[in-house]
Amino acid sequence: MSRAKQKAQPGTMKKVLEYLRPYMGLVALSVLLAAVTVALTLYVPVLIGRAIDLIVGPGQVDMPGILRLILRIAIVVAATAAVQWVVNTINNKITFQVVRDVRAQAFAKLQILPLSYIDSHPTGEIVSRVIADVDQFADGLLLGFTQLFTGVVTILGTLGFMISIRPGIALVVVLLTPLSFVVARFIATHTYSYFRQQSETRGEQTAFIDEMIGNQKVVKAFGHEQQNVERFDEINERLEKCSLQAIFYSSLTNPCTRFVNNVVYAGVALAGALVCVACGGAGFTVGSLSALLSYANQYTKPFNEISGVVTELQNALACASRIFQLIAEPPQTPDAPDARVLKDAQGQVEMKDVSFSYVPDRKLIEALNLSVKPGQHVAIVGPTGCGKTTLINLLMRFYDVNGGAIRVDGTDVRQITRASLRANYGMVLQETWLKSGTIRENLVMGKPDATDEEVIAAARACHAHSFIKRLPQGYDTVIGEDGGRLSQGQKQLLCITRIMLCLPPMLILDEATSSIDTRTELKIQHAFTTMMDGRTTFIVAHRLSTIREADVILVMRDGSIVEMGSHEALLQRNGFYAKLYNSQFAA
Repeated sequence: MSRAKQKAQPGTMKKVLEYLRPYMGLVALSVLLAAVTVALTLYVPVLIGRAIDLIVGPGQVDMPGILRLILRIAIVVAATAAVQWVVNTINNKITFQVVRDVRAQAFAKLQILPLSYIDSHPTGEIVSRVIADVDQFADGLLLGFTQLFTGVVTILGTLGFMISIRPGIALVVVLLTPLSFVVARFIATHTYSYFRQQSETRGEQTAFIDEMIGNQKVVKAFGHEQQNVERFDEINERLEKCSLQAIFYSSLTNPCTRFVNNVVYAGVALAGALVCVACGGAGFTVGSLSALLSYANQYTKPFNEISGVVTELQNALACASRIFQLIAEPPQTPDAPDARVLKDAQGQVEMKDVSFSYVPDRKLIEALNLSVKPGQHVAIVGPTGCGKTTLINLLMRFYDVNGGAIRVDGTDVRQITRASLRANYGMVLQETWLKSGTIRENLVMGKPDATDEEVIAAARACHAHSFIKRLPQGYDTVIGEDGGRLSQGQKQLLCITRIMLCLPPMLILDEATSSIDTRTELKIQHAFTTMMDGRTTFIVAHRLSTIREADVILVMRDGSIVEMGSHEALLQRNGFYAKLYNSQFAA
């Protein structure tokens, strides 16, 4: 096991205790009731021993006394069961409140993590941390609460009772006890690394499954099913291997601790029998020996359970460390304390000596300068990978510039709150996204208080109203994840309608009509013209025929603007734009 993994346990355990702190009252109550349960449980052997001592021999049985003891035993057992039920209820409440807090904090962190983290981690792997790893953590935590407290109190209680009955025999038990700690420590030090490896491999498997299910059409189109099966089998075999290793060491717990239990029990039985024979029944009766043997059995049993709990806790801590790593990830740079709230932006956008790269050693945008006047329509064109989408990411402040500045209405965007900046942009992407819910809920995301008349008017303007009315419940039709069975064009129309409804002062259209047929596109261009009127608009397009009416066309290449001007001016220049434009109409 590596040093990093050895050090992971104390730090992870400290975090677990921090999450437990708000519920320390319940934890204390659980420990107190666990002690009551143990005390009642340990009282039963005393009563049984007394009953045995009332059976002296043939014709010398005190039945009334035995019946009274049996009744008392029944009452104690019933009380024990009731208290144990309360303890289990409290432990469940503590565990699932902690799990709720962990998941809530993890999901809240996902909302403020920089996009660079989301872009660099598979979605399935993140989902695995928040769902599967937290479930495993909950199982280990619940088992710990259920058995750890009770086990520790049982050990202390039985030891106390044994000392009160016969201190010398109790000493035998104490001397043999370290064997259990040696076994538990050996197992714990070997299981953590394997359980962590198991958790990481399970996350990799979840990410692969999520990726393949989300892209099944592409997989089938390219006949990649067999390669996927082979890749999955490879991950599955690694998961099997590390799982077997983890289970092998954890399965040593039961036989090893049972061996220690039997050694302790045999030692108590032998010492007790010798003392009983030596005393001749005076001061140490058969009933006392019976109680002592029962206590010896109860004393060693928790070591077996605690060793099992320790093993499960290794799995829980391994999973917890992964979710805590996510929670501990540095969030995006917070808004400046004096950040301005941008309201009703005029739409003046300026880029001054902007430099940016996703990876430090791979330069993308360098010394980019741009000045956009309010209401201008700016088209951004260029070959794949030239920085068009990156420019949009910087405008929306999904990423911050490495150098230079971007200003909106004369204010550096880093001095504007992210929420207000993005609220002043309307964005339609090539990749559509619709949430599970009704059509109406998807359309009013940007304007929750929109009236039915406003929703319908926006849908009519985008030519979405007709197909929405044909759906089973119209605007109240529930669609599944990412639009369900709607066509790509229909989903795009809904995304355009969503922006048409709220009409912010600045627009970003990133291949907004790429999934729509030519006839519908011609109709929507008229809606776009109305929507863009008086609004600063950035249009990213590959089909150059759609941006001929733009006020300014930026031609990008290798992260730089190489040409700028109107469509006619750029054609007359016969430069890079002219080559791009003519290549699309060469046929």
